[in-house]
Amino acid sequence: MSSAVLFRNVFNSFRQSLSLSRTILFTQTREKKRWMKSYMLLMERKKKLEGPPPPQPRSQQPNWNYHAEVEAFGQRLHENFNLDLLKTAFINPCYITFEEARRRELRLEREEITLNLKDNQQLFEKGSLFSDTYLQNCFSNAYPNLPADGVKAFTTHITRSENVCHVARNLAVEDLTLSAEFPVPQEVLQKTFFAVVGALLESSGPERASLFIRDFLISQLIGKDLFEIWPLVNPMGLLVEELKRRKMSLPESRLTRQSGASTVLPVYFVGLYSDKQLIAEGPGETVLSAEEEAARVALRKIYGYTENRRPWDYSSHVKQPVAAKALSN
Repeated sequence: MSSAVLFRNVFNSFRQSLSLSRTILFTQTREKKRWMKSYMLLMERKKKLEGPPPPQPRSQQPNWNYHAEVEAFGQRLHENFNLDLLKTAFINPCYITFEEARRRELRLEREEITLNLKDNQQLFEKGSLFSDTYLQNCFSNAYPNLPADGVKAFTTHITRSENVCHVARNLAVEDLTLSAEFPVPQEVLQKTFFAVVGALLESSGPERASLFIRDFLISQLIGKDLFEIWPLVNPMGLLVEELKRRKMSLPESRLTRQSGASTVLPVYFVGLYSDKQLIAEGPGETVLSAEEEAARVALRKIYGYTENRRPWDYSSHVKQPVAAKALSN
């Protein structure tokens, strides 16, 4: 091969590699800019040093119209609220005290310091009383064999602050609540929720207020066990009382099955018999715990709160005289 041909081949290969490198050099890629990595590292370092920013109420964010939000609250829930009552339901006494103190610090005139606002104390009392009466009546009708302590435990569980605040936050009650602190304390948010119930009671009557409680509070019982709501210290003693009340013989416990008794994870099954009939069976890591679980199973059957029970008929509501009696008290 001549030197001219060899030079031509080397030159062609060099030109091809040069054109390929230029193609790669000018190829555009969709990636983050170089300054973004350093900026994100700086923001992460700042977040670790200063912590997350404090939460801000919705009223301090852009595009906020309080009157429109309050009106949209009732429309979103398909409820016909009186707007004046609904606005009163969101005004807590702590907000009035805080706002008047703030205006006093600004040295405003005495006429401008006093707020002509009515707090939600009266609506809270009406809504709380109506809710307790309705819930007790509902549980008594749905579970007629449940004793008074069980009905009270159900009502207390439904109306405790954790459940009520969970419902209130998901209904955006917290965004409309006028309080001295943010995030709104649980006791203030719970009070505001029952004030909303009181406003609905005065606006639309007991039937709509009953449906409101049924849809948003009673539904929190889904997936709850009876003795998760109503803790018992001595289930066997309660079972003995229930059997005596029904004139049945006292329960007798028998060990029906066991597995892994010589291991670190044993399982025992204890059956309870009354009149030579098996009424319940329960497992446990010890014979005593299995006996207590069997007593709980028997109580669930007696009270009608088993896992395979018929779904609750939500169409039955509290009667009008009961609601009227609650309001009169």
